[in-house]
Amino acid sequence: MPATFHPASIDTEAFGRELDKIRDEVLASLGERDAAYIRGLIAAQRKLELAGRALLFASWLPPAWAAGTAALTVAKILENMEIGHNVLHGQWDWMRDPKIHSTTWEWDLASPADQWKHSHNFVHHTWTNVLGKDRDIGYSAMRITPEQPWHPIYLAQPFYNALLALFFEYGIAIYDLELERIPSGRKDPKEAFAQARAVAAKIRRQIVKDYIAFPLLAGPAFLPVLLGNLTANMARNVWAHTIIFCGHFPEGAEVFTEDRLENETRGEWYVRQLLGSCNIDGGRLFHIMSGNLSHQIEHHLFPDLPSNRYAEIAPRVRALCERFGLPYNSGSLARQAGSVWRRVLRMALPGPGRPPAAEPPARTLKTAA
Repeated sequence: MPATFHPASIDTEAFGRELDKIRDEVLASLGERDAAYIRGLIAAQRKLELAGRALLFASWLPPAWAAGTAALTVAKILENMEIGHNVLHGQWDWMRDPKIHSTTWEWDLASPADQWKHSHNFVHHTWTNVLGKDRDIGYSAMRITPEQPWHPIYLAQPFYNALLALFFEYGIAIYDLELERIPSGRKDPKEAFAQARAVAAKIRRQIVKDYIAFPLLAGPAFLPVLLGNLTANMARNVWAHTIIFCGHFPEGAEVFTEDRLENETRGEWYVRQLLGSCNIDGGRLFHIMSGNLSHQIEHHLFPDLPSNRYAEIAPRVRALCERFGLPYNSGSLARQAGSVWRRVLRMALPGPGRPPAAEPPARTLKTAA
């Protein structure tokens, strides 16, 4: 929805300095325990994938198929969420390990790493929830704020959002191509074609690996292995879709107009990141499986800090928000997911969905005089 929280006297620069202090403390304390965490997680993920594929080869036994599919699903979620997403953010570049570096990592996803880093790391994290700048608002396919003009096609968005969840990695890969910018001349068709070829190459490799090579190696278990791989990929897609949508689209997540960017200071950038992000409550295993995007607020404040540190700084960030009178949007997975779907359903219909708040003065988030 349009921005509704507009404190007139928040000292945004003091707020920003406090957050900078947290960031500097974490950076100064990075060391062996952090390196051991990511290396151990990568090792565990690879063992899970190996175990899952081995069990699927014995999938004439129903328990083996279920266990193998479950292990492969967890492995794919970990590779995508807690490892790939965060490595590509440069969270582990400080280790100077060429095997775990944002410039060398390629993940098991349809989106080529370089294309995803541009659309996500640069565009989305710079212009978070700014209408007209952040293309992640609705992913160029859905209406999730009254500021987006309504069109009859949005009546179907509950249905195609469910379909998007099943094939999320392919939807994101197509979205990253920015094809809608070609007719207006904002994107060179040759560039789009070259990027589309890279996406096609990645999809081809995944199809060969998961739906041809491994099923063929399984011999008589060809079909169960193919179905197990398909199930694991779709489950990973649905999980990623759910976590990511719960990070920005529940009630309370604010959307901003471009005038908010005028002369934006570091402190105001922090406030915008906070107001446009939402957390999901859960335990340690849940946070790991979510790629720590359950700490979406902390991730957007500090996208380059290692994800294993978000849980320990989250209480400090929450306390800081309480001290400055800023909201800290956090709730259970069921609550946040339900809120997202209510928003998707409401915005599918014509009209504003709810009366928009009165537009405040343009600079209400500036440092108080």
